[in-house]
Amino acid sequence: MNKAPIFEQHFVDSLRADADTTNSIRQVANAAYSWVNPTAVSNPQLIAHSPEMAKLLDFDQAVINSKQFAHVFGGNDLYDGMRPFAMNYAGHQFGNWAGQLGDGRAINLGERVGRDQQRWMLQLKGAGPTPYSRTADGRAVLRSSIREFLCSEAMFHLGVPTTRALSLVVTGDQIKRDMFYDGNAQFEAGAIVCRVSPSFIRFGSFQIHAARQETELLQQLADFTIREHFPHLGPPSKEVYEQWFAEICQSTAALMVEWMRVGFVHGVMNTDNMSILGLTIDYGPYGWVDNFDEDWTPNTTDAHSLRYTFGNQPAVAQWNLLQLARAILPIVGDSIGLQSSITEFPSLYQDRYERMMASKLGLSEWNAESEPERVADLLTLLKEEEIDYTIFFRTLSSFDTESDAVSFSKNHDAWYRAPSDRNMATMVSWLERYANRLAETSWEGDQRARVMNATNPKYILRNYLAQTAIEQAHAGDYAMIHRLLDAVRNPYDEQPEMEEYAGKRPEWARNKPGSSMLSCSS
Repeated sequence: MNKAPIFEQHFVDSLRADADTTNSIRQVANAAYSWVNPTAVSNPQLIAHSPEMAKLLDFDQAVINSKQFAHVFGGNDLYDGMRPFAMNYAGHQFGNWAGQLGDGRAINLGERVGRDQQRWMLQLKGAGPTPYSRTADGRAVLRSSIREFLCSEAMFHLGVPTTRALSLVVTGDQIKRDMFYDGNAQFEAGAIVCRVSPSFIRFGSFQIHAARQETELLQQLADFTIREHFPHLGPPSKEVYEQWFAEICQSTAALMVEWMRVGFVHGVMNTDNMSILGLTIDYGPYGWVDNFDEDWTPNTTDAHSLRYTFGNQPAVAQWNLLQLARAILPIVGDSIGLQSSITEFPSLYQDRYERMMASKLGLSEWNAESEPERVADLLTLLKEEEIDYTIFFRTLSSFDTESDAVSFSKNHDAWYRAPSDRNMATMVSWLERYANRLAETSWEGDQRARVMNATNPKYILRNYLAQTAIEQAHAGDYAMIHRLLDAVRNPYDEQPEMEEYAGKRPEWARNKPGSSMLSCSS
């Protein structure tokens, strides 16, 4: 039987709403959210969904196949219990205070308890304007929606903490966008992604109330967050606020390590894009490092300042945590405990990073005296010779103490260009030293390979793959979206039928728009 899902509303029932119920662009004072309905679209059609997320939310296939499902997640209808709203938050963007931001093109529908007994918030991205849309239309194009849908699920299957995606709906409408902010605006197909998360509360959710000295609401939001998402800490108090912040620092450090492990670059680590739960949130101009470069960012907006490069992400995370600490200081009372957690962040990160890198290299333990230099030498070589980060580490699992370093260097397919004699010799030397190090570890070859292949993915959502799927979708062919979703569902497995998605970025994609650099509108 086709049984419509029922939703709950813990967030809106616990926090103060905007008294103004008109959908007009404005500054929203002393409120955590504003009531707003999605704007109807002309012809919503479901083109993809996540079977795993649907199952977790207990959406049966009859519900998914129904016309109503497409209409609900296209913004034209509501299930029982849905009371749509947009969240109020602020943030620092590229290091500068931006003031009120809020859900400018995201509308929260409500919460559903999943099969895991977790409460999940469902949110439509691209569902029309809200009071926080500023000068924008609140819509999303198919191009960015495909990227968000696929990446949300790819990151989950990689084991990286992340928001999820339930559905991808085309709207039947055309949306005008200037992809690179160069005056060449064009009409593109519109789409809506349903994003799913235990919470969409951000660092900026606290910053907005702190900046406006709305201390009562700031405390209400903090207390709600602790009760709902950190209940093990107990009733809110000064000590609990400090413990809560310490846990946020820990989860954020863990998230940064996971990004570094898989070569992910978020691209726009503003404080409004930082989850209070340590999740990857807001997929915009992201990318995966192809040829290794710690100074690379996929975001055209960041091309000059290079604030959000791959290698700078941990430092930016610490800076963002400092802004959160400043925001919650009025309810904590003093900065001693908060400052202690901020100060400890680099060591938290470094400890996790070393354990992660040991697994990437197949080492049973980390040698603090020799490993940092070994890793630094390798990363320098990868950068200088334009070696693929993902393929190199995946291939390294097949190298052991008996391998010929010269043959290994010449035959693997991670090189983006023919190596110089000097750097080929450097690679051979590094591999010989690496073989000697492997001989000192307690792991046998098979165990080492299992650890490495469970740490180093074979399949990632490279930008050029996503862009190819986008181009085919614009022509009305959605097959590659489904095929990529299948490939990234098992990123650590050998999948012979998906081998075409495991290779390095082709040369034609090096500087192609959408395949290399992207904008915040992407």
